[in-house]
Amino acid sequence: MATKIRLQRGGRKNYAFYSIVIADARAPRDGKFTEKIGTYNPNTNPATVDLNFERALYWVETGAQPTDTARNILKGEGVYMMKHLRGGVKKGAFDEAACQQKFDAWKQAKVAATEAVEKKVTDAKKAAAAQNLEAEKKVNEAIAKKVADKKAAAAAVQAEAEAAKAAEDTTSEAPAEEAPAEA
Repeated sequence: MATKIRLQRGGRKNYAFYSIVIADARAPRDGKFTEKIGTYNPNTNPATVDLNFERALYWVETGAQPTDTARNILKGEGVYMMKHLRGGVKKGAFDEAACQQKFDAWKQAKVAATEAVEKKVTDAKKAAAAQNLEAEKKVNEAIAKKVADKKAAAAAVQAEAEAAKAAEDTTSEAPAEEAPAEA
């Protein structure tokens, strides 16, 4: 039986979520499978992979052929690196302890790179939020200035109207006082 390591689609529309499964090569993508060895969520940044490393390594060493995407996921998780190092142990190039030490060093570098990407993404989000806040403050200041100018103009018009009314009242009162004095 030819086995494949492939992705089995799940999730909802426009939000794909995949299971990493071992299946017969003749089985359809979302059909019957032998074993589920992990999950893959491409919707996060960076993509989230939850993998049973030992089972994946077992299946790769026993000859299961991964699809292109599954191979990239397995390489990213270090399954192929460990297979390569175990091949060196079998050939006598180095011992098991050196194999594990090399793999741990590789894994630490990989984790550091992933954390750097995550930090870069969060910093970019914070910078974008700060930039949006500054832009919003500028827009609010411009709106506040327009409102203040409008209120000042309305106050000036009202003051002019009151001044004109007061001037009208004083002019209408003055001739009324003079009229009885003439009579």
